[in-house]
Amino acid sequence: MSQITENLILRKVDISEVPQIWNILQDAIEQRRLDGSTQWQDGYPNELTIHTDIENDHGYVLTENNIILAYAAILFDKEPAYEDIEGQWLTDGDYTAVHRVAVSKLAKGKGIATKLFEKIEGLSIEHNIYSIKVDTNFDNIPMLKILDRLKYTYCGEVFFRGGARKAYEKKLA
Repeated sequence: MSQITENLILRKVDISEVPQIWNILQDAIEQRRLDGSTQWQDGYPNELTIHTDIENDHGYVLTENNIILAYAAILFDKEPAYEDIEGQWLTDGDYTAVHRVAVSKLAKGKGIATKLFEKIEGLSIEHNIYSIKVDTNFDNIPMLKILDRLKYTYCGEVFFRGGARKAYEKKLA
């Protein structure tokens, strides 16, 4: 794959794509480990997580020419863990929550995660939702840089699976 074009499509996952998505997630899990991060080093996420995302209508892929470049869980309903924040969200209304962002190693270093978030912003607006909330590990430097680049605001900490996570929100125009 050479230059990324604007032919990127964000769509729901098909169940037949689980093996491809699992490979992308496994690569991301390994990259987190190589980067010295503790995120995703405990058996989560796993293949069952992907199946659950699909069952709950949360599983999305970013594709170009039918090649899966990235995966994310996108929720247009409340994320229970976000109800109890140490800090303060920018908004109190409806929001899109984004979890389990992973980019294929085919597309690494090509700005795909940024493009994914831009597509999620468009999808949120299509759903008449004007806020995106996301959390990440304190040591996930690549994600922290993406959130900074895309002008997300640090709002405090939320707690997932026994650990504190940095919580961010972006209000959409």
